[in-house]
Amino acid sequence: MGDEVPLGAQIGVLLLLLLLSAFFSGSETALMSLNRYRLRHRAREGHRGAKMAEKLLERPDRLIGLILLGNNLVNFSAASLMALTARELGGEAAVYIGTFVLTFVVLIFSEAAPKTLAALHPERLAYPAALIYYPLLVVTYPIVWLTNACSNGVLYLFGVRSSGEGLQALTREELRTLVHEAGGRISGRYQKMLISILDLEKVSVDDVMVPHNEIVGIDLEADPAEIAAIINTSQHSRLPVYRDDLDNVVGILHLRKLANFATQTFDVPTLTRLLDEPYFVPEGTPLSTQLVQFQRRRLRIALVVDEYGDIQGVVTLEDILEEIVGEFTTDPADDIADVVQESNDSWLVDGAANIRELNRTQGWSLPTDGPKTINGLIVERLETIPAPKTCLKIDGYPIEIVASDDNRVRTVRVGPRRQPSADAAA
Repeated sequence: MGDEVPLGAQIGVLLLLLLLSAFFSGSETALMSLNRYRLRHRAREGHRGAKMAEKLLERPDRLIGLILLGNNLVNFSAASLMALTARELGGEAAVYIGTFVLTFVVLIFSEAAPKTLAALHPERLAYPAALIYYPLLVVTYPIVWLTNACSNGVLYLFGVRSSGEGLQALTREELRTLVHEAGGRISGRYQKMLISILDLEKVSVDDVMVPHNEIVGIDLEADPAEIAAIINTSQHSRLPVYRDDLDNVVGILHLRKLANFATQTFDVPTLTRLLDEPYFVPEGTPLSTQLVQFQRRRLRIALVVDEYGDIQGVVTLEDILEEIVGEFTTDPADDIADVVQESNDSWLVDGAANIRELNRTQGWSLPTDGPKTINGLIVERLETIPAPKTCLKIDGYPIEIVASDDNRVRTVRVGPRRQPSADAAA
């Protein structure tokens, strides 16, 4: 062969075969490492390489068959050429040396290096390679089909079946991981919003409702002047209207309907005619479900009731939206009333403060899987209403009772979180 083909040409062909081997190895890793969701997005944008890659990956068995066909062909050809060239140059001994050298070269330059590069930057190699593989698959389809038929037949004998599924649906936790790993591609604010949307099903109306004792409403049995005062000073556009007791709600008043009436002239019968029918939801309803219900019913406010039909609180569409985007209409004075910072390491907290709101605004991590308020959490842990100066630790946060009365804890002092330890009371 040396007399027919110059040594330089043989080396040139060998180098070409090694380059082709590197291409097949690297492109295989690149195509299989592509982010399928990003690939679909790029394909929908019209990227030609992405479109070809997406079509190829619809049948990965055919793609792998094509790549293995080409890779094995060039590797075996390179080995044969190396053996012939080595034999002509140095006899049998040179063949063994050439085999060792070729194995090392293929391992480093045609396998490890291109596959590592492809794994680090899959799109750079996958999209150009797809433009080559797609027409090549059409040309070699009969051979690839036969190869796949044989390999699939072997797998079938071992009980392996092709599912034929495309992109697998992501779970909520997997979506959460994707959002967290987006890094600088999504601003921190939008990351929090997306996480909040994913968490809507974990949060119920009980967590965001205005509790029974804080509901502002209109008692039809009250003096008209008192009713007018409530309407004139209300910070809410919708108010529950009841007779004598909040559990006896007769409707919801949209204050906009009073625009045509002077507050000095309207009477209770007129007010009653303006009421909308009250909408009740059971406690424990997930916010995701309630948001859909608000949308379907075209409502913005609901009364939360327990299993006995007693009203526990009021939840509004605004409350749910604030769970997603954060507070945007709440009076800052409310937060000041709930938490007052005494020093760098202590805060005075109202016993009625919502734990989830405290965790959000203060960056704390008090437990939220039980009671909704600081008062409820303390009473649950101690199983009694503690006296002032009682101290305990909850999830590493030292808490001191500042003020309490016969039925609830009114004010506590919360210190910075220490190392986690068992709850203790002194």
